[in-house]
Amino acid sequence: MAAEAQDPQPAPSGLAIFGVPVRFHFTFVLLIAFVVVGALADRRSAAEEALFLIGLFTSVLLHEIAHAIVGRTFGVRTIEIVMYPIGGVARLEKQPEPKAELWIALAGPVVNLIIAGGIIAILGGPAEIAKLQGKPESLWARLAVWNFYLAAFNLVPALPMDGGRALRAFLSMRRGDEFATRVAASMGKFLAVAMGIYGIYSGEVFIMLLALLIYMSASYESAASVGKALTQGIPVRAAMISDYRTLSHGATLREAADLLLATSQQDFPVVNGGQVIGLLDRTSFLRGMATEGPDTFVAGVMNRDFLNLSPDTDLAEAVAKLSEAGSCGLVMEEDRLLGLLTAENVSEFLMLRKLGVQPRT
Repeated sequence: MAAEAQDPQPAPSGLAIFGVPVRFHFTFVLLIAFVVVGALADRRSAAEEALFLIGLFTSVLLHEIAHAIVGRTFGVRTIEIVMYPIGGVARLEKQPEPKAELWIALAGPVVNLIIAGGIIAILGGPAEIAKLQGKPESLWARLAVWNFYLAAFNLVPALPMDGGRALRAFLSMRRGDEFATRVAASMGKFLAVAMGIYGIYSGEVFIMLLALLIYMSASYESAASVGKALTQGIPVRAAMISDYRTLSHGATLREAADLLLATSQQDFPVVNGGQVIGLLDRTSFLRGMATEGPDTFVAGVMNRDFLNLSPDTDLAEAVAKLSEAGSCGLVMEEDRLLGLLTAENVSEFLMLRKLGVQPRT
């Protein structure tokens, strides 16, 4: 479906292609249900539908791999591919420059058009497609048609579809990213509302669910663009937590629990002789309590591979890193700890910025 930067919910996956993890969103089952209902209505065999689903899945996956490959040529790494019922999302480590985003966005639909064109050419041309109903070759005809649908749908100039990303890239070259995202996201919301109205009128539950997904994705894109505009050009030191508590490497999880209850802090730097050696974040704390018990030393369960941020790092860049690394980053100048940067205090910083509060320097 699209190449997207910084989805806030990364997850591991057992399947990986070209080193890129692939996972299924829970709503992917909607696509399977839609195809199965169609098979029952048309009285097609289970074997034929299974083959069709495999072919359709492969087509969507090739679409997303095209995003990842083109992104790699522009120096943009793909974190993971997430499969949705309306396609997939190639999560990029950062939003590409407009020219790169344009080519990355168009790569997916082009692959679907190539697949559809190749199948049609092998079958003898468009006129032959209609003659294959009820024949074994109809499976290929359906795959050709669905690939054409996938390309056409994703070329609609509205976020989160690839056409919306291409539109944003084109407008960004002339009016800037914030304006471009606002226009493309508004197009996505308009499309979602139109689909929702049609789905309600026709009784198509699948279309209504798709409309909801599109609206939510467009809203997320719009909010992310506003957040980027409010954080770009501002150093991390302006938003970091400067009043914080630390834990000694010899402290236990029981002591960490007491500190967790006594303060509003959820992530604690772990120090040894004044030097930071790790981070006891919420995930590490809960895992340690569940597996090791409250009398375990924090040094045994802490995260040693924590996010290290310079106080002069651009906040927009730091937020992107924070989204990938976890809930907390340590702001350090050489080996000296200056503060913490968390998703919660970034949200509070954005709220204040929207209210017109100027950042500290």
